[in-house]
Amino acid sequence: MANQIPDIVVGRLPIYLRELRLLAESENKITTSSHELGRRLGISSAQIRKDLSHFGEFGKQGTGYHTKYLIEQLQQILHLTQEWEIALVGAGYLGHAIVNYNGFQHRGFRISRLFDSDPAKIGRKMNDLIVQDVAELEETIQKRQIKIAIIVVPANTAQRIADRLVKAGIESILNYAPIHLDVPAHVRVSYSDPVIQMQHMAYYLAPQDA
Repeated sequence: MANQIPDIVVGRLPIYLRELRLLAESENKITTSSHELGRRLGISSAQIRKDLSHFGEFGKQGTGYHTKYLIEQLQQILHLTQEWEIALVGAGYLGHAIVNYNGFQHRGFRISRLFDSDPAKIGRKMNDLIVQDVAELEETIQKRQIKIAIIVVPANTAQRIADRLVKAGIESILNYAPIHLDVPAHVRVSYSDPVIQMQHMAYYLAPQDA
């Protein structure tokens, strides 16, 4: 079934989940509707209903969705009923920020291993994690059966790190390095490049006078 669902649909599910959690945890909303979600997210209610219909019927006409129930269903669909370990490669400034980011907590993910090649960083403690030598990467990932990795290294080493991660058994990579990675078809890569994202947004800005 997973292969039959358009990836763009799967990509919207975490957005729905995030908004539902906000409704439940911050606003104590017991029920919601596709119209309310659509208004808050800038997505048509018809699109939300169509997206959810790929996975079943979760609401009732006239009453909408039970917020907590829909959260639970989306967690199951996204395989977030378990905690996924993450290996992070790169203990520089950005790696340090990611390790100290607490948004992963209670969201199904935990950075459990941190690697770097800099002798000055190896062995140091970073938010309860000890920076490991990147030479230990394959052995550690295979032993822990880790499937997700985050790459926060310079562009000229990112592909080499990705190759090692894939060989070790990693199947999902979040890449912060400003380079496109060449990986096998079974490995999914997501990119986070703020420069690319700002260049995209700059297209819609009116040029300033010199």
